[in-house]
Amino acid sequence: MESINFNDIFKSSFLENTSSFSLVDSLIGLVVAFIIGLFIYTIYKKTFSGVIYSHSFNISLIIMSMATALIIMGISTNVLLSLGMVGALSIVRFRTPIKDPMDLVYLFWTIISGILCGAGFVLLAILGSLLIGLVLIVFVNKIKIENPYLLIVKYEDNAIENSLEQLVSASVRKHLIKSKSVQGGRDYEVTYEVRVKDTDMGFITRISELTGVQSAIMLSYDGNFTA
Repeated sequence: MESINFNDIFKSSFLENTSSFSLVDSLIGLVVAFIIGLFIYTIYKKTFSGVIYSHSFNISLIIMSMATALIIMGISTNVLLSLGMVGALSIVRFRTPIKDPMDLVYLFWTIISGILCGAGFVLLAILGSLLIGLVLIVFVNKIKIENPYLLIVKYEDNAIENSLEQLVSASVRKHLIKSKSVQGGRDYEVTYEVRVKDTDMGFITRISELTGVQSAIMLSYDGNFTA
């Protein structure tokens, strides 16, 4: 009767996977993924221009970069594991809404960096991240993009429409009627898309002082939401 030793018990897969595992390469990939994630963290913090900055989302970019690299390291040495991982990840549903398109850019950048680090393309991940970070800093911070405003005016008498149009036209650089509604034949509401002159908002007071105007509201508008 043959004796069974420790190696025979784990001979099926454990020792084979351990022998194919390179500790040095894995540590290098994880460290680089962490450094790139930290770089993405810094760029996101410096270029953020939304309403509310989410520190937890920014931290998750670092963890996502390292976690993606770890997954790629595991599946790159085992075909069966890679197929199982694809099947497992395909049933995962992420229901957190991403309202800002730039957040999707950072998520995609983080995942791609993690994949490259896990696959061993460390120099490509570093070079690509540096170029992407440079582009973001230049285009987000240096190039000024003027977002329009929405001007919502409610009034009771349509006889003031000409005066309202003249006042808006003289007070802003550019304006465009987005919508107009009438309720009950006496309640009117018109929405303008306007671009103001040097952030001059004083004309809102003049509009509200027109006879028959119930309210005048100015909202910032970036294409996704108003605030």
